[in-house]
Amino acid sequence: MAQRVLLIDDDVRLHELLASYLEQNGFSITGAHDGPRGLAALATGTFDAIVLDVMMPGMDGVEVVRRIRAKSSIPILMLTARGEEADRVVGLEMGADDYIAKPFSPRELVARLRAVLRRGRSETSGERFVLGDIVIDVPGRVVSVGGRPVDLTGIEFDILVALGRRAGRVVPRDALLEAAGRADVHVGERTVDVHISHLRQKLGDDPRAPKLIKTVRGVGYVLTKDGA
Repeated sequence: MAQRVLLIDDDVRLHELLASYLEQNGFSITGAHDGPRGLAALATGTFDAIVLDVMMPGMDGVEVVRRIRAKSSIPILMLTARGEEADRVVGLEMGADDYIAKPFSPRELVARLRAVLRRGRSETSGERFVLGDIVIDVPGRVVSVGGRPVDLTGIEFDILVALGRRAGRVVPRDALLEAAGRADVHVGERTVDVHISHLRQKLGDDPRAPKLIKTVRGVGYVLTKDGA
């Protein structure tokens, strides 16, 4: 069954080219030419991933990501202008899973999209971590705290798993994204800090005195083995 992708881009010509190429490579594409229409399509349809342009009139891509992440953890691949690091940083902070800078080749887009979709599935069968009242189900990509599901973005989940696999050991800040399989989305140390901050908030870890994900000043982060 073809994987369903929602393509949101106001550039009609580029939209047509991308949709055609993605369909030729086995994806089922639904298109929207602005943010509100994209959100409406997401509300009425079921998709495996979203390809989203940052620079759109009216509601830009960053705002679209923010609204999507308020309700869903669906993988999001953002299209950004080359050199616009600020857009990439803000997009990732809002919860985008990856980005690709224009101009790009259609083959690179397909490769990045497939990578984002693979991250939505785990190839590790049965891997599970229990850290106090926090349970991380790797194959199901599900995290719960005290039995309550916690909605994480794709990159937040991958960072948590990377820390979980090294529980009790310090993971250097500059190596954390690579350990999470996200070296290709590294845009600066601040990005890692933001994702850690979001994880602490969602897991109920006190940001002023964290007990689960602790900061080792000047080095990186460590996930405690007992969650306390």
